[in-house]
Amino acid sequence: MRPISRTDERRRPVIYQLLVRTFGNSNETRKINGTIAENGCGKFSHINDIALESIAAMGFTHIWLTGVLEQASGTSYPNRPADKPDILKGLAGSPYAIKDYFDVCPDYAMDPERRIDEFKDLLARCRRHGFKVIIDFVPNHVARSYASDVRPDLSFGEGDRRDLFFDRDNHFYYLQADHPGGGAPLKLPTIGMLGCDGMFVPEKEFGRVTGNNVISWAPSANDWYETVKLNYGHDFTNGRQTGHLPGSYASLDEVPKTWRTMDAVLGYWQEMGVDGFRVDMAHMVPMEFWRWAVARCRARDLGVFFAAEAYDNDPAKLTDAQVLDELLAAGFDAVYDDPSYDVLEGLYDSGKWANDLDGLIFTGERFHKSLRYAENHDEVRLASPKEWGGLGMKVGRPVSTVLFALGRGPIMVYHGQELGEPALGVEGFGGDDARTSIFDYWSMPEFTKWVNGGKFDGGRLSDEQKALRDWYRKLLHVMHDKAFTDGDFFGLNHANKDNPQFGRLGDESVSGHWLYAFLRSDRESGRAFLVVANFHGDQTIRGASVRIPRDAHEFIGRADRARWRFSDRLETSWCASIISGALESMGLMLPDLPPCTSLLLEIGDG
Repeated sequence: MRPISRTDERRRPVIYQLLVRTFGNSNETRKINGTIAENGCGKFSHINDIALESIAAMGFTHIWLTGVLEQASGTSYPNRPADKPDILKGLAGSPYAIKDYFDVCPDYAMDPERRIDEFKDLLARCRRHGFKVIIDFVPNHVARSYASDVRPDLSFGEGDRRDLFFDRDNHFYYLQADHPGGGAPLKLPTIGMLGCDGMFVPEKEFGRVTGNNVISWAPSANDWYETVKLNYGHDFTNGRQTGHLPGSYASLDEVPKTWRTMDAVLGYWQEMGVDGFRVDMAHMVPMEFWRWAVARCRARDLGVFFAAEAYDNDPAKLTDAQVLDELLAAGFDAVYDDPSYDVLEGLYDSGKWANDLDGLIFTGERFHKSLRYAENHDEVRLASPKEWGGLGMKVGRPVSTVLFALGRGPIMVYHGQELGEPALGVEGFGGDDARTSIFDYWSMPEFTKWVNGGKFDGGRLSDEQKALRDWYRKLLHVMHDKAFTDGDFFGLNHANKDNPQFGRLGDESVSGHWLYAFLRSDRESGRAFLVVANFHGDQTIRGASVRIPRDAHEFIGRADRARWRFSDRLETSWCASIISGALESMGLMLPDLPPCTSLLLEIGDG
C-alpha cells in the first residue's frame, strides 16, 4: 500500500490520541488505587522511534499527547510535595486539574528534574517521524493548588481582590459570605475518603467557584470540586452577553488579566515546538477571548491547529448562538462532533436508527470541520462488554468507517481502540465505568500486548487483534484519498427508505435501521466512493441493494457514464460492474454484509 505523505502542511489531520501515563506502561501489577511505584507509569522516553514508526505506518499525521501538563497529584518529588487527597480525583490526579501551565508532569520523566528536556526530546522524535504534536489547553479551570514555579510571576490568583465575587482583572471568582454552603471554610465532599478531612487549608478563610460554575462553600461530589473556574473578564452570573469584552486586535494592556496570562501560556508552548492544541470545554470561555487568542497564536505560527471540545447543549456555554459555529468563526480549525457519536452509540443503547444520522447532515462549514471519533478518554470503550450492545471490538468497524468517512474534518483514534481494549473492571477513582482511567496509575491489559515489553511489535496480540489493527490501517489510508480529504457528501438513506431491499430485518416496514450508505466525491480529481455499513451486531444483511438516484450521478460527475465499476478498498476483494440506468431503478446489488462490517467501494469506469 502506498505510504502516506506527511510533508503536506494542508493534509487532513488524522490524530492518534495517547495518554502518556498508560501508553508505554508495561507494568502489569494493576493494583486498584496503586501508587506509581506499584503500578508503574508511562514515560516520554517510552514513546520511542519504534513506537512512532509503527504509528506513522498506520496513516496518522498528528499525535495528541494527552495529559502532559503538570497536574495536581498524590505523588511527591523533591521540591514538589504531594497534593492533599481532598483536592485530587485519583492518586495520579486528573490531567485536567492543571497545577502549572508552564511545566510538564514529572511522572513522565526518567529524571524528573529534566522533565522539560525529556519532553523536548519527544517533540523532536515526533517531528523526525513527520508528526504534528497537539497538547491539551485547559482554559476554563485549574487545580485548587495551582502554583507555577516556572513562571511564579504569572501564577493564577496573584494580586486578586478576594473581597469581590467578580472583578474584571481577577483570575478567579471568589465566594462571599452570603453564598450557599454556610460560609468559610470551604468544605469539600471528601470526608470519609482515605486520608481526607474535607478541608483545604489555603481556602480556610476564602473560597472559589468550582470549574463547573458551582457557587457554594460546600460543593458536591458530582461537581468539579478539585478545580477552580478562571475569570475572563465576564461575570457568568449575568448571562451570556459578552460583547463588552475587547475585540480581536486589542493590545495586551487592553485585555483582562487572565487573557494576558493565557496568551503567555500558549506562546510558551508554541515557542517550544508544539503545533496545536486540543481545547478542553471551549464553550465555557467567551468567544471574544478565542478570537483574540487564536489570532495571536496564528501571528506566531500561521499553521497552529486548534480543536475544540465543546457541546452546544451545555447551559454553561457563553453564547446564545450555535456554539460550535461560533468557535469556528472565532478561528478554530475543528470542533468535536458529539452529536454523530451519540446517534451511533444510540443505535445500540437507546433505539436510534442509522437514518437518524441524516438529521445531522447539513451544508456549512461545521460539517466539514467536525472532529470525529469513536473513542476518546471521556467516552466508553467500544469493546466494553457493558456498552455498545456488548458486541466487543467488532463494533468499531462500521462505527469508525461511517464517522471517519462523513466529512473532510479531522479524525481521531484513541490508543487501545485499534486493539479492542475493553477497559474491564475497577481501576481506581473512576470505578468500573468502561473507560480507561485518566486518574490512576494503570496499564491497559490488551494494549500492553502490543507494547510487548517495549518492542511495540504486537507480539502478544491475538490474531483477532492483529486483524483489527490492520483493518484500522487500511481504513486510515483510504481516508487520505481525495474523495475524503477534499470531497463532498451525498447521503443515500433518504433515497432508500422505501427500498425494501435496503437492509430491512424482521417486520421492518421502512429501511435504514441498521444499514447506512452515502457517497463521497471530489469532482476536481474525479475520485468517488460509495460507503456502506451494516451496524447490526449479529445479523448478516443478505440481498441488499442501494439505489443511487440521478442527482447523485450528477453530484459525482458521472451523469454521462454508461457503466460504473465498484471495488472494495477496505477488507474484501468484492467488485461489481453495472449500467448507470440500473442504479436508479434496481440499485447496486451488494454482497452479503456480515454483522458489524463496512465497505469502501471505489467508483470507476467499467
